[in-house]
Amino acid sequence: MGFRHPKPLFGGAVLVMLAALIPSFITLPMQFHSLHSGTPLPPTIFGWIMAISMLFGLLILPLYAGYLQLADAAERGLPARVGDVFKPYRDGKALRIVGYGVAMMAIYLAMLAIVIVATGGGIAHWYMEVLTAQANHQPPPATLPDGFWIAVLLIMVLGIFVMGFYSIGLGQVTLGNRSVFGAVGDGVIGALKNLLPLLMLAVGSVLIWIAVALCFGIFALLLALIGKLVGPWVVFVLIIPLYIALLLAVFTTMFGVMYHLWRDVCSDDIVAGTAEATAV
Repeated sequence: MGFRHPKPLFGGAVLVMLAALIPSFITLPMQFHSLHSGTPLPPTIFGWIMAISMLFGLLILPLYAGYLQLADAAERGLPARVGDVFKPYRDGKALRIVGYGVAMMAIYLAMLAIVIVATGGGIAHWYMEVLTAQANHQPPPATLPDGFWIAVLLIMVLGIFVMGFYSIGLGQVTLGNRSVFGAVGDGVIGALKNLLPLLMLAVGSVLIWIAVALCFGIFALLLALIGKLVGPWVVFVLIIPLYIALLLAVFTTMFGVMYHLWRDVCSDDIVAGTAEATAV
């Protein structure tokens, strides 16, 4: 899809990625200052960093929705411009999309709490020790808590479900013109009825990531050898454009998969933005 419509989709990906990096421009200087000064960040500052990241993540969620609208317009042969990623803000739909993000955040936390309770409360205590050690620039605890790997397995299984749930729900609230709770309900139903395809999608994604990582590693190794022969500046000149291109390809592919997942699970006769859709 990205290569069929490179200008709007890759251009839109650049805008959304730049917006997503804005919180890093605020928090990274604080973290670098703490690292170089050797003084740990106070808990209040650490809390503010987390709060800013979560708040900004909600505020830019309409950009993700706008990107889905951009992909839908491009696939249906309608005019698609890079600036359409800001369309939800212009159309007054941003608040509903942010509401969907709040609902999803609450669901994520509830699922995580269920996993922690089901596997024992030691994981929460261990995680707080890890955060404290990071804040004080100390090594993390050497031993893992009881039930850790069971919790990891449960989170992976839930992650497969949430992947479909989130994609379908975001598509419904964005393209199907559904309410927040309607989109959440459609996401749950659509994901539950398509668990096997979601599992195969997850397996395929892992295999593709392994192949991409191997290719990228081999290329980086070749660049390192060239850097020793010519100069280290060659590595930066070559690897930075490659890294940016890889990020754009991953971003476009991720949202392309989300769009097609929503389109295939939901009704085929949807007129985007005008008719309500129900997951089938």
